[in-house]
Amino acid sequence: MTDSYTKTPKTKLRRAHNRGTYDKDVVHAIIDAGLLCHVGYVIDGQPFVTPTIHWREGERLYWHGSAASQALKAQKAGIPVCVTISHLDGLVLARSGLHHSVNYRSVMAFGTAEVVEGREAKEHHLDGLMERIVPGRKDQVRPNTMQEVKGTTVLGMTLDEVVAKVRDGGVVDDEPDYDLDVWAGVLPITQEVGKPIPDPRLKKGIRVPANLKKFKIG
Repeated sequence: MTDSYTKTPKTKLRRAHNRGTYDKDVVHAIIDAGLLCHVGYVIDGQPFVTPTIHWREGERLYWHGSAASQALKAQKAGIPVCVTISHLDGLVLARSGLHHSVNYRSVMAFGTAEVVEGREAKEHHLDGLMERIVPGRKDQVRPNTMQEVKGTTVLGMTLDEVVAKVRDGGVVDDEPDYDLDVWAGVLPITQEVGKPIPDPRLKKGIRVPANLKKFKIG
């Protein structure tokens, strides 16, 4: 089993080749570090990009939605999709406007989605979604009803045509600009998990679960 994805015409980088990687460990880490992806697709000539929660099992990427969704109906019919996951890690402030940049991690995956059939298989992957959101959560909530499962579409796509792109570094200015009296550097940007806010209708005496207190993004 190869440790890298095969470069294809779709995933070949035309610019900033040094920022690209096809390493599976890097790709998986970027996918797993985020809770939100964007799914791009075209219906009747109109492009759409839909944000949604994603989760990964091995070399399969999953997302879900209402069985009545026109987007998911089109996707499960086999139209091409492009799934992206991205993280903003910092603002890179240079001494000139056009040398400003950002530090980021991103993944772009091309393919077609396949619908997950059967209640048992759907339940398995929906449990995976719960574990993706908060590990241990699926054992804390009530089971899905048959109607809920029936009304949910789960789609999966094999990670095949995939590329990651990463910028992680400081300012790159024109050599003469380093003598300018302009502040330059990086403003780091991170996501933070706040304190749990209880639902107003939460029954008295129910405490915050221990797994929520330990929750970390990624």
